[in-house]
Amino acid sequence: MSAPFFFLVISTIYNRNCMRLSKAFIPTVKEIPNDAVIPSHQLMIRAGMVRLLSAGIYSWLPLGYKVMKKVCDIVREEMDAIGGQEFHLPALNPIELWEETGRVKAFGDNLFHVKNRPLVLAPTHEEVICWIAKNHVESYKDMPQIWYQIQTKFRNEPRPRSGVLRGRQFLMKDSYTLDATWEGLDKGYDLHAEAYKKIFTRCGLKFFIVGASSGAMGGSGSQEFMLESDSGEDTIALAEDNSYAANLEIATSLVPKAVRHTESKSLEEIHTPNVKTIDELAAFLKVDHSVLAKSVVYWADKTPVLVLLMGNDELNESKLMSVMGTDVHPIEAESLFGLTGADGGSIGPVGLNGFKIIADKRLEGANGLISGANRNDYHLKNIDLQRDCKIDGYYDLRTVQAGETAPNGAGKLRIVRGIELGHIFKLGTKYSDSLKATYLDEKGEAKPIIMGSYGIGIERIIACHIEQNHDANGIIWDKSIAPYLVHIIAVNMKSEKVVEKAEHLYNQLLEVGIDVLYDDRPTTPGFKFKDADLLGMPLQVIVGEKNLANGKIEVKIRKSGERILVDVDQSLMKVKELLT
Repeated sequence: MSAPFFFLVISTIYNRNCMRLSKAFIPTVKEIPNDAVIPSHQLMIRAGMVRLLSAGIYSWLPLGYKVMKKVCDIVREEMDAIGGQEFHLPALNPIELWEETGRVKAFGDNLFHVKNRPLVLAPTHEEVICWIAKNHVESYKDMPQIWYQIQTKFRNEPRPRSGVLRGRQFLMKDSYTLDATWEGLDKGYDLHAEAYKKIFTRCGLKFFIVGASSGAMGGSGSQEFMLESDSGEDTIALAEDNSYAANLEIATSLVPKAVRHTESKSLEEIHTPNVKTIDELAAFLKVDHSVLAKSVVYWADKTPVLVLLMGNDELNESKLMSVMGTDVHPIEAESLFGLTGADGGSIGPVGLNGFKIIADKRLEGANGLISGANRNDYHLKNIDLQRDCKIDGYYDLRTVQAGETAPNGAGKLRIVRGIELGHIFKLGTKYSDSLKATYLDEKGEAKPIIMGSYGIGIERIIACHIEQNHDANGIIWDKSIAPYLVHIIAVNMKSEKVVEKAEHLYNQLLEVGIDVLYDDRPTTPGFKFKDADLLGMPLQVIVGEKNLANGKIEVKIRKSGERILVDVDQSLMKVKELLT
């Protein structure tokens, strides 16, 4: 026997053993783990896909890793199709790069630092990509470029939860576009948007696209690819027909503005004893919320800011942060009196010194308003924002509410929970400016490279697929990312006829290249059937004595539960037909 032939035989035997449940390492669990709350986390543990090593850190076992590799293959194919070139970048980064872009501060405690070394564990790779571009992209002729990688990332989540959806170590595809023009950035952004649609569709996911905040990433344009789920950590405003979708951080709606009356009456102070909230004020004065200007006070870095909102509208802190261009947080209750002359509930814009005052667009130009008098237990009525105080700007600052009209007029808004699958950003020159990554244009002048950044959570695709595709019995895999396409169940391993037919079909499927898992364990039929439903392969082929006596094999479609009796000699053909 020649060496190559011997190796082929040994390799084939090894691969086949890996597909037999008697040999495979797939440690299924019958009970729901106590710390697992959402379906995907429960089922990934129960199906033997992952195991928790430490908070937010998971080991991927063979079954789960097989799914991960299939997802990565789909991602690579679609990224390569738009001209992407794959890198493998270091997880350890010099902290100096992150200091130059200001993201050591932006990420804060979420950034892992290496003790006694000026290094950080990268949660993303804009800095490294920009550093490579700075050293190797010289001219506009060197662009456009699309660079991507599939790499382990690290974020020091303070409260890891929801299984692999919110961990401290995770696998991501991140890609970057480098362009000399803003039109080029738009093209690269659109190419990624289309590639993402294909990736998520091929992975069997029902998703939608929302406008989003860029957060610590910075930049201008930003969209998230999300799926609706009660397990989601993001809150989304959705139009009735899904034609409008936006993260609640930036969502808008069509709501009426405050009225500007022809006559502006004189200011009048009114006594409002023990009235602390807007609802209490409306009830006490017997007025509509639309004439009330609620004051909330925040620190924007070291600047005190008073924000005016109509009635009981809720301030959206993300919108305020975008307006102020810095982190914001409420002014401490114990500091209010010294800054304003009043405690919470009695603060207002008239005569307030030392504050930047901004207001929501609903109040723009309004008069006849009631707000705090900066004196405990007193309010002012007939406030005219144009006459009585200096408003430094009107902005969209409120949080939209369910039932409000979508901004495109497409019916009422629903507020739903969503899980983020991917996020695309138009970074512009934020990072190239910081790291001085320039190119020479047609005139020989140095210009900053224009960048885009595009991320996909590989593990999130898997978890989200399970969130959308499971029942009370277990996972229901789409064939595109199923670890195996066919699960053969030999009902009675003591029956020579059953074993012979199961082995024959197993070998046939291997020969035609179909991934197959064969339950050849000497255990009870009920145990095997429960494991088969838990593991969730698209097709179950059940080989039992009763059906074999009639020349039949049973095929069960996991998704629908439909059972089909097939002639033994037609079983391979039927399986191939059902998988097309």
